[in-house]
Amino acid sequence: MHNSSGSEKLLSRGMMAVIAAQFLSAFGDNALLFATLAVLKNQVYPDWSQPVLQMVFVATYIILAPFVGQVADSFAKGRVMMVANGLKLLGALTICFGFNPFIGYALVGVGAAAYSPAKYGILGEITGGETLVKANGLMESSTIAAILLGSIAGGVLADWNLTGALIACVLAYGLAVAANVLIPKLAAARAGQSWHPLRMSLSFFHACRELWRNGETRFSLVGTSLFWGAGVTLRFLLVLWVPVALGITDNKTPTLLNAMVAIGIVFGAGAAAKLVTLKTVGRCMPAGVLIGVAVVFFALQHTAAGAYGLLIVIGMLGGFFVVPLNALLQMRGKESVGAGNAIAVQNLGENGAMLIMLGLYSLAVKLGAPPVATGVGFGALFALAIAVLWGWQLAQHRHTRVGK
Repeated sequence: MHNSSGSEKLLSRGMMAVIAAQFLSAFGDNALLFATLAVLKNQVYPDWSQPVLQMVFVATYIILAPFVGQVADSFAKGRVMMVANGLKLLGALTICFGFNPFIGYALVGVGAAAYSPAKYGILGEITGGETLVKANGLMESSTIAAILLGSIAGGVLADWNLTGALIACVLAYGLAVAANVLIPKLAAARAGQSWHPLRMSLSFFHACRELWRNGETRFSLVGTSLFWGAGVTLRFLLVLWVPVALGITDNKTPTLLNAMVAIGIVFGAGAAAKLVTLKTVGRCMPAGVLIGVAVVFFALQHTAAGAYGLLIVIGMLGGFFVVPLNALLQMRGKESVGAGNAIAVQNLGENGAMLIMLGLYSLAVKLGAPPVATGVGFGALFALAIAVLWGWQLAQHRHTRVGK
């Protein structure tokens, strides 16, 4: 009996509204990135401004990190998601009406930063216990589907009609706001906290310290940060790698290769939901090391079929690696500093890693490192970093066992 009630709870009206809002919001984000890149080309911005667009977005996350967790925990999370999607809508309209695309995209970044802790934090409020890993799997799958469809729609529509592409993004955000209205109004997790900026920053850094002190949450933070930093860098690496390794110079191929990773992540996330529980999180570590190994093999590919196949494998390993780490952080975070705060700390880590890795990657490109060599070095370093993290986690386990 217990099992059926779990699945009913997983597919409740509130949960469906959260998943729909998440899908539409992520669809808008990804379509808008490619549409805005087309706007930059159209208005003849220099090439180096393209990664800068991504960096503006990431920077808003980092600047707002101390505040968004508290916002998510101080109000009903469904309403926070609605306001955040409203900000994204405003940003998309700004770009649509021909204002500065960087300002518009920064507004979308502010919305995204506020949205993230609320959307993950609400999962723990709508579902509980064992259903949480499954709910995370659903959330990841809908996000990946949105990334896939959004990226392709953004690129294809921008080629066909740029204004049409931007209007599609505005519509997606509008529908996301509508879906947010259907989320039941839950009580605020931690109402009545101080809104003094310095105090909020101190409380955020206190949350950082708490999560960093706990062996399990530290392990989760480092793992997910490495993974997403590497993911964003791989996205940009593909653009330079494809013409060199495969001799294909169109815009479509890198987008489709990115899509392969996303498809793989869905399968990996599904496998993790079946095979990993919060007690057996260590099972995901070998997959993390293998991601790096697969990237090395990928960088040395010269056939399109091999490249597509390996990227699906990288995605599967990635999904299997990252989903249990997310669930672990939410559960332990909820118990210690509040789920919203835990996710905000995680966002700071992930976006910090993205900024550093994108920066190093741009530097490698500027210094003229060939894309294949960059890919090999990148994969090897990633495998090494996860192996070190795994060893560290095992040593800690042994230490706590001896301590007991």
